[in-house]
Parts: sequence; structure tokens; C-alpha cells
Amino acid sequence: MIRLRTRSMVGAVLALGIVMVLGQGRLDVLAQTSHDVSQAMVEGWMTELSNWGRWGDDDQLGALNLITPDKRKQTAGLVREGISVSMSHNYLTERAADATSPFEHEMTGVGRARAFVGDRYSIAYHGYAHSHMDSLCHMAYEGVMYNGFTRANDVSEAGCGKLAILDAKQGIMTKGVLMDIARLKGVDYLEPGTPIYVEDLEAWERQAGVRVEPGDILLVRAGRWARRAEVGPWATGREAAGLHASVGPWLKARDVAMIGSDYTNDALPSGVDGVSQPIHQLVLVAMGVRIFDNLDLEAVAEEAARQNRWEFMLTAAPLAVTGGTGSPLNPIATF
Repeated sequence: MIRLRTRSMVGAVLALGIVMVLGQGRLDVLAQTSHDVSQAMVEGWMTELSNWGRWGDDDQLGALNLITPDKRKQTAGLVREGISVSMSHNYLTERAADATSPFEHEMTGVGRARAFVGDRYSIAYHGYAHSHMDSLCHMAYEGVMYNGFTRANDVSEAGCGKLAILDAKQGIMTKGVLMDIARLKGVDYLEPGTPIYVEDLEAWERQAGVRVEPGDILLVRAGRWARRAEVGPWATGREAAGLHASVGPWLKARDVAMIGSDYTNDALPSGVDGVSQPIHQLVLVAMGVRIFDNLDLEAVAEEAARQNRWEFMLTAAPLAVTGGTGSPLNPIATF
């Protein structure tokens, strides 16, 4: 069971932990090196890795606070070729094992003697099919969301009163770092269920000559869409390559602003008895780190490989929906 503390107490614990780590000389000592993670460890990390109170008791931006004006100006310098690449998959319109709620597109005005035609979109974007962004109110742990806001007090049938997608209305612009773990392993795609560990991420940093820094967005390619094109759809909600729970402390140590992948970020099954999606739980609730799910990273991986440059300017703008738990969107990488 999570031990709720006041936000100021959590901030004090966080500050003390950072001082201790800095005293040892490197933030990376926070990273969990063992692959043996228990439910009790994840519950402990909910406090140890918490960003509650870090930016104030009423903060709703979470780790987006790390994307400062200076960070945005630095990011603009990454644009050298002027080449942009979409990282959204075309929305799936046919029901399949990985698309139980397909995108619906209805045309209006067709066949009428009018100057214009229109259309209507309908989408249930959360899940394992559509490219989307999770807001911080999307998940709670034992009824509590990021920074101590509660499901009982702050979420209703009208929407999320706190931590909604509208918090990101001004858009996201920062450095994106793409880690192509399938390429690292010398394969076109990782098999479903393959866990990705800290040593994989750091091996990619050494191979690609990049480093995830505070305020960056970490994108992990497992090759989900390449596999789907080859073998067809499967139940990605049950079997997915993704980050192992042991990566959680590493994400906190690197101070990422967001994470994203071509699956839903968590390795499935998670390998942690009693915790189905530990990465979602740790980043959304404890760290205040938003998530991009079901991105299509095939084209951006090809362009990054062509340029031998695995970092770029990442921009994204969610829909301005009051109270929304997230948003479909089309993130763009610009080299």
C-alpha cells in the first residue's frame, strides 16, 4: 500500500535523495541494476522517485516543468536539415486483435449539390492501437494521482478537474532522443514480451553517441509496426516489448520530461507479480511524466539512421479538450 505523505514531506525526501546521490558523484546510481523487481519495490519507488511538491504543492505540469525557455532555445539548434518526420501511425479503421476500438470516419454532404463536404471523427484513443498522449489524470494509484490530487475529489463525469490534457495546451517542444533497441539487437523488431533494461538503453547511448538529459523526451523503438506488417496484428495488450520496471529509477535519474514508444511503453507481461504496468504507474503518478503510446517510429528511425543522428527537435500539440484524460496527436521530429 502506498504511504501517502504531505507534498512538502515528499519534496524534502526528494531533495535529500538528490543531495545524497550527488555526494556519490553521479545521478545514475539511482538506476536499478537488478532485473528482479517485486511489487514491494515498486511501491517503495512510488515514494522514492516521487516528484510531488518539487514544483509546488499545486503543480499540475509535472515533468513538463523541465522544458524551460532555455531548453526550447537549445532544442531549436538541433534543426539543421529542415527535414520533418511524423511519428503518428495512421489511425486503424478496422477491428483487429490490437485495435478493439477502431477509428471511425464518417463523411457528410457527399452526393449533394454543395460546395463543401465534411466528415466526423470518432475515436476511443486510449489502449493499444492509436497514437496518443496520456495526461496525468489518466491513472491513479490507490485513488491518488500525481502531486496528491485524488480521483474522488478531482475527477467526475464532466472530466478531470486537475491534471487534464489542457495543461499541455501550449504545446511541447524539446529534444527527442530515439533509442532503436531493435537495431541495437540486430533485428527488424523485438518479439512481443521482450523487456528492455537499463543496460540496453545505455548500450544504445554509447553506440549512437547520444545521452538522455533533463527535459528530453525518450522514445524507444521496438519495431512493433514492422512486425505487424510482416506477421499481422496480435493482442499487444497482453504481449508487448517495452521498458522493464527496473528502468523506473533510471528515468528519474535522467529527469526525462516524457517517454514514448511504438507500444505502450511497459513490457507486457510486466514480470512484476501484482503490478500490471509498473512504468505507467511510476511515471504518471509518482514522477508526473506524461506518455506517448503507440507511436510509429519506423520512418523517424530510417531518417535518423540515414543522418546518423538520433536526436532532433520534437514538437507535439494535443487537442485543447477541457477535462480530457489525453489526446490523439501527431508528434513531429525535425532534423
